[in-house]
Amino acid sequence: MRALRSFHTLTFFSLPMLRAALCGGALASLAALLAAQGAGSAPHDLESVRLTLPPVGLRARDIAVVVNDADPASLEVGRYYAKQRGIAAERVIHIRFPVDQPVMAFPDWQRVQAVLDAKVGPDVQAYALAWTMPFRVECMSVTAAFAFGFDPASYCPGGDGCQPTRPSPYFNSRSNAPFTDFKVRPAMLLAGDNVESVKRLIDRGLRSDESWPAGKAYLMNTSDSSRNVRHEAYERVRAALGAAYPIEQVNADALEGKADVMFEFTGVPRVAAIASNSYLEGAIADDLTSFGGYLVAGSDQTNVLEWLNAGATGSYGTVTEPCNFRAKFPDPGVVMAHYLSGETLVEAYWKSVQMPGQGLFVGDPLARPFGGMRVTRSAAGSVVLTRALLPGNYIVEASTSAMGPFRPIGTLRANGFGIREIRLPASETRFVRLRAAPEAPAARPSSAPEGPTHP
Repeated sequence: MRALRSFHTLTFFSLPMLRAALCGGALASLAALLAAQGAGSAPHDLESVRLTLPPVGLRARDIAVVVNDADPASLEVGRYYAKQRGIAAERVIHIRFPVDQPVMAFPDWQRVQAVLDAKVGPDVQAYALAWTMPFRVECMSVTAAFAFGFDPASYCPGGDGCQPTRPSPYFNSRSNAPFTDFKVRPAMLLAGDNVESVKRLIDRGLRSDESWPAGKAYLMNTSDSSRNVRHEAYERVRAALGAAYPIEQVNADALEGKADVMFEFTGVPRVAAIASNSYLEGAIADDLTSFGGYLVAGSDQTNVLEWLNAGATGSYGTVTEPCNFRAKFPDPGVVMAHYLSGETLVEAYWKSVQMPGQGLFVGDPLARPFGGMRVTRSAAGSVVLTRALLPGNYIVEASTSAMGPFRPIGTLRANGFGIREIRLPASETRFVRLRAAPEAPAARPSSAPEGPTHP
């Protein structure tokens, strides 16, 4: 495994020391915490402190699997996904619509949506759609139609496609519950050339969970001026995330012979040499082109299934002409930031597209390669490594019992992204947890709708 990068060390102490370091609940800097640690020593004969982090990432209990009873492949894929992911039988929702049609007609969608409205409770936050076709509902992508509801006035640009569409309220949010917070259920298609290819995708996603893959992000700076519009943000991406994960800008139309691809973002009509690369489990790869989400065979543009066949676990493409509005495609910095912070694929990918009405999300929605924590315990205490702590302010709470009561003993700020090292000396406190502090809404970066040009 590659050497761990960009440690952010947050050190906790016995209760009296924490009170001194975090007096009055004021925001404590890392320097102040380290200074407080030097003021005394923690007892070594007590049980190691147990740390609980704020929840990050959807779980199996948060998702419903939607299957088409008229399609044997859909039934097999849906059942396999539910079994592999431990999704309860009542969360597998059975619907019925015509098979092997690329576009779902509005009356069929309306009938299916009525079934979902009747069977899906408010605790379901996202959908896994277990089919490959249809990939559209009239003029919207199927994933957008089931996330937002069919709304052509808001999400279909009309004409030549060179118009903005309604922004997603979920874009770049810190939400852990999109339906609860925004009445949006982000959806992702479990799709492939056949049942076995989809099962391989599901298996890759499952194996990726909490694996912390040591790969690289490749930002392709291509010669296609219409499709290369995302390169304008590459410098910002490297500045924000370069210390958290290896990033390389490649000035070429194709990436070739790489064995460590975790992220690849490009913009050309047809991506060459995809099969020459090795995509790590959990990898995200997509192409800014007009019809990457058009899953009918014979397209002259690279589509999402080609990325999945090469080994990616998630991809994205548009299903109708979008023009080259950056806001209609994943923002590399946003998707990487959320994914590297322990969120699932469906969360990170959906949060990265400001205008997703025409965009198709495909992959394992629950893949979570950067989640979890790794703990090393000794008589001196514990060392916790985690990526799953978003930048921001946290309230530190402590208790002598796992059941509480927990009482606030201070605040802490986590800066930047990457692996955080949290030191927990043995202490009479024993149980410490971090709770995200309420924050005023921050200005969210937006993708400027440059264009219009057909990509």
